[in-house]
Amino acid sequence: MKIAEPTVERLVQYHRLLEQLVAEGQKVVSSQEMGEMLSFKASQVRKDLSYFGEIGKRGVGYHVDRLHKHISRILASPRKWSIGLVGVGKLGEALLGYKAFQSEKFRIEALFDVDTDKIGKDIQGIPCYSSDAISEVVREKKIEVIIITVPGTAAQHVADKALQAGTVKGILNFAPVSLSVPGDVLLAAVDISVELEKLLFFLKHKDE
Repeated sequence: MKIAEPTVERLVQYHRLLEQLVAEGQKVVSSQEMGEMLSFKASQVRKDLSYFGEIGKRGVGYHVDRLHKHISRILASPRKWSIGLVGVGKLGEALLGYKAFQSEKFRIEALFDVDTDKIGKDIQGIPCYSSDAISEVVREKKIEVIIITVPGTAAQHVADKALQAGTVKGILNFAPVSLSVPGDVLLAAVDISVELEKLLFFLKHKDE
């Protein structure tokens, strides 16, 4: 089943919201309420959830706990993914401390950096290796996903070195550059500067 990227993004947001509602003890939620809390149209919420086989009752809504478990099963990973993070600067360390990076779906197996003060040490319990050893370590640990948080000038180089291992299936790129990867490797980019420019553009034209 081919699912559009925006739909998957909304599904993750539904799951996060439902997790919060379960913790608060809420039993039932309507598409209207979910839409208002997430700034989506109620019709979009209903469409998305019906696409995954979950139909709410008119006038009643969705059972929070059941819907949460339903979406959890959809988002569940078939196994625990092994991840490598390249670039343990301020952004890399911030990601390591981010609660969402403590997940049952994946484990960060290795860190890579050029800083000799970090190489050979454990950072937040994860071993840090020299960036020169990316190919060897990624291959040895069978790492399938690489997160890149290095400066733009180094991003393509470290991506190429990681791909040489032959085990990498996906790359999450935080560097402010476009990467070139083989067609069978999934590439996701998070460019904060682009998102800020988009926001400023829409703010500029909001009242026009």
